[in-house]
Amino acid sequence: MSETDSFIDEVTEEVRRDRLFRLMRRYGWIAVVLVLLLVAGTAWREYARSAEAARAQGFGDAVIAALENDDAAARVEALARIDAPTAGGAAVLDMLIAAEQAAQDKGAEAAERLSRAATNGELPEIYRQIASFKALTRPESPMSADERRAAFEAMAMPGAPLRLLAEEQLALLEIEAGDTVAALERLNAILADAEVTPGLRRRASQLIVALGGELSAS
Repeated sequence: MSETDSFIDEVTEEVRRDRLFRLMRRYGWIAVVLVLLLVAGTAWREYARSAEAARAQGFGDAVIAALENDDAAARVEALARIDAPTAGGAAVLDMLIAAEQAAQDKGAEAAERLSRAATNGELPEIYRQIASFKALTRPESPMSADERRAAFEAMAMPGAPLRLLAEEQLALLEIEAGDTVAALERLNAILADAEVTPGLRRRASQLIVALGGELSAS
């Protein structure tokens, strides 16, 4: 390479550096702002996660402390004072309070509380289904057998989270109606389901034996 070519390259490089420095002086603040925004966003996300975890832990601690009361009325009062951090937390509180009300022979109040939670459109579907299931299984439920059957049939649809528990309740309704054959068919279908839990399997087996049915060898 000749000295002339080398000189031209050096000049070209100097021009490039000079142009780059001018651009940095003119627009460098944008990069600084972007970096600051990125750092601030990361810090805010970490703060929000930490605050959310602290609220969840505080909520759990408050629930545990409320349930440690020896008296059911005191437990209800303590649970009612807790401020739930989320709609799901409020639903859990309603279910716990309903359970304590039932323990105080206030089944009607428990059923009403559960029914309100079941129809609360702000709650995620799983919470509404659990509350509805609990309300339907309360003996104080004002719904007729046909209404309860329709509700449990909706819960027993394929893919529903409480499908097998709803099937168990439908079997109990069939037993109540004197339809033993249908109840046995439903209970055996529960036993054959791959998703059946040990507890549900045990209850279904006991019902089959009590109804005079036979358990499969498997």
